[in-house]
Amino acid sequence: MQQSAVPELAHTQTRPIHWIATATAVAGVVALTSVIQPGSATAAQSATGTKTRPAPAAAPPSTTGVDFPLQCGPVKALVVKKATGDLDGDGRPETVAVVHCDAPMGTPPDGLYVLTRSADSATPRVIATLVQPRERLTVTDFTVHGRTVSATLLGYSSDTVPSCCPDTKTPATWQWNGNAFLRSTPAGAHSV
Repeated sequence: MQQSAVPELAHTQTRPIHWIATATAVAGVVALTSVIQPGSATAAQSATGTKTRPAPAAAPPSTTGVDFPLQCGPVKALVVKKATGDLDGDGRPETVAVVHCDAPMGTPPDGLYVLTRSADSATPRVIATLVQPRERLTVTDFTVHGRTVSATLLGYSSDTVPSCCPDTKTPATWQWNGNAFLRSTPAGAHSV
């Protein structure tokens, strides 16, 4: 038997150049697959009947530039949280925003506002105030689900309770009745 001049399996020794070549090949495959995309799917429609397209969904009102009915003095109003939903069933979404003054210290009270945009105007406007800042409440666990706005309201049982330490906790929901948002408190709700 004749001996090979090159030892068997000499090619199985990995060197840095092998790793670089493998990484380059993988990167090339990934780049190629991101460039080559299949065409968009189309469905053939029958020649009879009319073609209808659904109306594009209206964009929810933005909170940017909205003049909230909130007196903040030298500081600005700060949108803490917002959610959208078609609360009145007209096919256009409303935005519900939790807003308070951007105070440097303490816990400023929240306001809860509903924004809409009319069909002929791009400017959003406040159409309802669900929680007034003068009520000294903090809005937590805030959601919009379907046509219902839900939140937990942290508040104070009296003016002597320090602002740092709310001592009441009340769940609340609001629904549009065709004329106004009606607030309800679930049965069994209690204060802390």
